[in-house]
Formats: sequence, structure tokens, C-alpha cells
Amino acid sequence: MSDLPRKAVTRTAKLATLPLSFAGRATWGLGKRIGGRSAERVGSELQQRTAQQLFSVLGELKGGAMKLGQALSVFESALPEAVAGPYRAALTKLQDAAPPMPTASVRAVLAERLGPDWRELFTEFDERPAAAASIGQVHRAVWHDGREVAVKIQYPGAGEALLSDLTQLGRFARLLGPLIPGMDLKPLIEELRERVAEELDYALEAAAQQAYAEEFRGDPGVLVPAVVYQRDQVLVSEWLSGIPLSRVIGEGGQEERDRAGQLLARFLFSGTARTGLLHADAHPGNFRLVPGPEGEPVSSWRLGVMDFGAVNRLPGGLPPVIGEALRMSLDGRADEVYGRLVAEGFVKPSIELDPGAVLDYLLPIIEPARVAEFAFSREWLREQAARIADPRSAAHQLGRRLNLPPSYLLIHRVTLSTIGVLCQLGARVRMRDELEAGLPGFQPPAERPVEKADRPA
Repeated sequence: MSDLPRKAVTRTAKLATLPLSFAGRATWGLGKRIGGRSAERVGSELQQRTAQQLFSVLGELKGGAMKLGQALSVFESALPEAVAGPYRAALTKLQDAAPPMPTASVRAVLAERLGPDWRELFTEFDERPAAAASIGQVHRAVWHDGREVAVKIQYPGAGEALLSDLTQLGRFARLLGPLIPGMDLKPLIEELRERVAEELDYALEAAAQQAYAEEFRGDPGVLVPAVVYQRDQVLVSEWLSGIPLSRVIGEGGQEERDRAGQLLARFLFSGTARTGLLHADAHPGNFRLVPGPEGEPVSSWRLGVMDFGAVNRLPGGLPPVIGEALRMSLDGRADEVYGRLVAEGFVKPSIELDPGAVLDYLLPIIEPARVAEFAFSREWLREQAARIADPRSAAHQLGRRLNLPPSYLLIHRVTLSTIGVLCQLGARVRMRDELEAGLPGFQPPAERPVEKADRPA
């Protein structure tokens, strides 16, 4: 019944085409240059062909292959424009689209998981998928009580495919390096693999989603659809309308971009503080900008949030040491920041670093909080990425000597992913306001944390 290629040898062969085809096209490009065509023109054509295959292979295989593609999609802002341009369209497709299951397979899966009378649960059911992604696809339907719902169906064989893909991609990580210059894929792949079990468990996802939905019920800024029904590998939620964030990135006006960016930052920090959960899949396909009634200003629109399969449990919110270190960094207290990082395990005791250099390394996180409103942009992120990725730079050398404790790995990835999306949006964000409202330890000593009723819409 599976529509995912389930045999490891089949999927491995498809994944192997990525580094092999890249090498083949590089040889082809060399031949074209020898034949007289300019290096710039040939390089552009080579990148476009590679991007097309990247989407074709990662999207076709769904599973862990597509999950990697979605994770990479939020980092395109950090790549040089000559590289990012050809990839952008292909990676954006991976944020909210993938080849769907055939209709016959959908019917068979629902009959197996919900019972042969599954249609009685709905008054309407659209057999054409509204969205298809890495682990499952979503159908629009009307529940038997009249509510519009989203029916999320996990692909048969998704677990096997996820583990197989990420194992193989881990082996190819070094060979895949040329596809995304300046990025170390291996830690990203390893961290994705660790989260597979939770993402496959729709009961865990339903519990996390319902916790968010209850906390944000009636919230002026964030909308989370309530869970309607969950059984086996099927999850039914209230339907969430709105403008996909990928469309806001591509077509939205500045006011819409700013609103989406502000709410995304708020959801990361205050959402984690309020629920004790960290939404760990921050790519644009999981968010919507939801307009209010006709005539209401963009400043009243809400951020719709979906897909709670990847969630980290953080009772009390993000660790206070993060907020404390950022506040000290803003105040220029380099020695205290350094001492806090050593105590928390970010710097191994056997290594001595320049505290001032550590502050410089943290600039991408500190700089947006230095001003009342920060303008995120692809250009800014490229500058930061180039500074840290350049092996000749002090920041690069320092980065190689820092140590990221395992408990902070997911927090680090979500923070960077969120910054990547903010830069894709080109949003102007009052980041310091959101840090003071939702990041434990960041508040100035004389101030109390902002309560829900004090939080601006």
C-alpha cells in the first residue's frame, strides 16, 4: 500500500544521484568553459540544474529526504545571491508542496486506520490533498458536526523511510556540501534523525497541539487550530485559513511582512514561556497570516500555526541562562557572559577564549535587540554567515572551539531557523520587546516579566 519507496536500496540509489549528479554537472560545466562559454553563464546554468534535481529527488522521496529539504529552505537567506537565486524557487516549493498519494491509497489508508465506515465521520471529504509534505498529507473536509477540518494522514511506511533517508543522507553529508556552500549538514541531519520518533506519533502531536490551542484561545496575535479527533496515524484539526507565509515572503507588502515577523518572534519566545513547549519546525510551510474581518487593519491580523509534530518540552520556557547572557551581552559585560557560558558548558574548561571575541561571535543574535526596531534582510544574514563561515576569520576559528551542549542543540536550530525566516520576510521587528516579554532572564533587573494582559496585540 505504501506510496513511499520503502526498500532502503531504492531510496539510497535515488539519494545517491544528488552528489553524483553534482559531480557530473561540474565536469560538464568544465567542458563548456573549455569550449568557450563564460564561467558565470555556465555556473548559473549548473546551479539551476542542480536546484531542479534537488527539489525533484527530495520532494519525490518525501520522508527524511524532504524533511531535510524543508530544514534547508529557511537557510537560503544566508547563501550568496549567486548561489541562493537558483535554489530559492526549488527550496520554497519544499516548504508546502510535495507529490501526493493516489486517491485509491488515501481511501485504503483511511479504511484501515479509521474503519470501513470512515466516511460517516464526515459530511464532506475532498479526496484531492490540500497539502502534501514530508511525513503526511492533508485533506480538507467537513466533520459530522459541521466544522471545517483538516485531515492529516501519515504516509504508509513513513517511519521506515525517515530513518533510512536520514541514515543515508548522514553518510552523504560531506559529498552534499557543494550543494549548500558554507553549511555543515551532518549535525543538522543527526538532529533531525533524533526527532523522528516523536514526529511519527500523532498522539503526541495532538497533545502538544491541543496544549497550544488552549493556551492561545482568544489570543489577539496567535491562532492555533483545535484538535477534533485523533486515531492511529490520522489527526483531524479545525481548518486554518489564511495566507501561507511562503506567499507573504514572495508577494506580501511590507506591512504584512512586518506583522508576520513580529508575531513569529512573539510565538518563539512568549509561546514557549506560556506553554512550556518549543515548536521545533520553524519553516514557512507551517505558518499562515490570518486576516481579520474585512476592513480590519493588518496590525490586527494573527499568525496561524500548524504542525506540532516536532516539539521540545521546556517546562518554564527557554533556559534563563540564554536570556541572562543576552542581557549581559547588550550591556557589554563580556567577562560575565564568558563566565556564564563556561559554567553552562558552551566553552570547555580546557579552552581559553577572548571574552570580547565571544561577544563578536554572538552578534547575529545580539544585534537585533540593540535597537527598538530591527530590519531583518537577506543581505544582513549573508554578511553574518560569511563572517562566521570564512576559515580565515577570527569568528570562524572561535566557532570551531565553542561547544554546543546537546540540550541546547534544538533551541539553537529553532532560533537560527526563525532568524532565517525573518530575513526571508525582510521584516522590521521589535525584537527587544519580544525578548523582554518572553525570554526568562532577559528582563532588566528592575522590571517584572510582562503579563499576558500587558502584551501588545
